[in-house]
Amino acid sequence: MSDDRRIHPSKLAGDRASLITFLDYQRATLAMKCRGLTGEQLKRKAVATSGLSLLGLVRHAAEVERSWFRVVLSGEHCTPLWPATDAGFGEFHVRDADVDEAFACWREACEGSRAAERRVESLDDTVDFRGEEISLRYVLTHMIEEYARHNGHADLLREAIDGEVGE
Repeated sequence: MSDDRRIHPSKLAGDRASLITFLDYQRATLAMKCRGLTGEQLKRKAVATSGLSLLGLVRHAAEVERSWFRVVLSGEHCTPLWPATDAGFGEFHVRDADVDEAFACWREACEGSRAAERRVESLDDTVDFRGEEISLRYVLTHMIEEYARHNGHADLLREAIDGEVGE
């Protein structure tokens, strides 16, 4: 993809800065995979055997951001933005979805996540979540993994939609 606006992580940063910038890089990668597409293209389930769409991935990323940073790390109660249905995760059902709303919710969730991360003193600080100790280090690492996995899906979806490939 020729329009790479991502900020590449430092090869010399300390642990916290490295994790944060790698997570932001993964967030920017998802945005890049969606850039330049119409609403209908973003909603397209481009792989016949899958229910995934780029817009579904954006909505899922918003839910995951809220879940890990607001619910787990900050102890907040959050009602899902797109409640589950009998067919599964609600965020993946995008036929009637509002594209602008989805991206706004995702950007807001990312900003909320950044704010929650800044409130935690150390990567090794933990919270008790349902009887399990979870560190900020784990949350950041898990989120990098979550985005990296779904960005792989986004690569395939984007290529099937318009042939665009790239990192």
